[in-house]
Amino acid sequence: MTVSAPLLQILALAECLLSFTTPAAWADSPGAASAGDTKVFSATGRVREVKAAERTLVIEHDAITNYMSAMTMPFHVKNAGELADVKNGDPISFQLHVTETESWIDHIVRTGPAQATENATAHATAPAAVQSSRLRNPLLDYAFTNELGQPVRLSDFKGQALAITFFFTRCPIPDFCPRLSKNFQAATQKLNGMAQAPTNWHFLSVTFDPEFDRPAVLKTYAESYQYDPKHWTFLTGPADKIRELAAGSDVSYQTENGLINHNFRTLIIDAAGHLQMVFPTSGDLSDAIVSEMLKAAAVTNRSS
Repeated sequence: MTVSAPLLQILALAECLLSFTTPAAWADSPGAASAGDTKVFSATGRVREVKAAERTLVIEHDAITNYMSAMTMPFHVKNAGELADVKNGDPISFQLHVTETESWIDHIVRTGPAQATENATAHATAPAAVQSSRLRNPLLDYAFTNELGQPVRLSDFKGQALAITFFFTRCPIPDFCPRLSKNFQAATQKLNGMAQAPTNWHFLSVTFDPEFDRPAVLKTYAESYQYDPKHWTFLTGPADKIRELAAGSDVSYQTENGLINHNFRTLIIDAAGHLQMVFPTSGDLSDAIVSEMLKAAAVTNRSS
């Protein structure tokens, strides 16, 4: 892979405001009220941004008992009417609902006067700034291990457009790691179904839980998403090498008391080895990923 402005030389991107913590197990936890297959959690926080058109609130929320540590992240709101009286800076209480496939908030109540706050996602969707470099990172030639137990090097994908994300198989929150995998699943199906679509593209899902996510676990997980091994690979490796790769991709994560706290990154690398786009969220990005991959696969020569 040519790396004049490589994957592993990413500079400062948007602030890591979309990090989250996922519990190893939260069923029947004392902080949640169960409604059938839906878990309901009471929460408080402060509104950072109102995205009415998307029915989304970006909330700097307090710790949610037995579920999630304090952080800033977007929440889906099913009833748009609940956004009518909410504005940036409002302290609020709300309920978080989580099922096997989705999450949303409701019962949004203002609990005090608004305070000035900066836009939490003002730079979240901008492409990353990348500086050119003629240095080849040795990690490009490091042999990671795929879901079949085979060695895989990033340099093996020279001339291919790459989409790369980081995840762990035990993540139980449907909007987070499972959503990232669903994005790749849907994008794979769409690309494979296109007439005269390019063939020089590949998806890489890299686990940051290598102690648990060994090849056999990754293979079972991959099969649950009907993956196409010709175009989608799941990678693991030594913890230090995974951390180095993640850090170079502006992915941060921490393991605390059995929980993994991390941010979102889906990176698009064009066929010439240049970073083209970074998606710092976990929503339904399949159409956007397809669009970017088509552009990335068409790149042949680009000057440094």
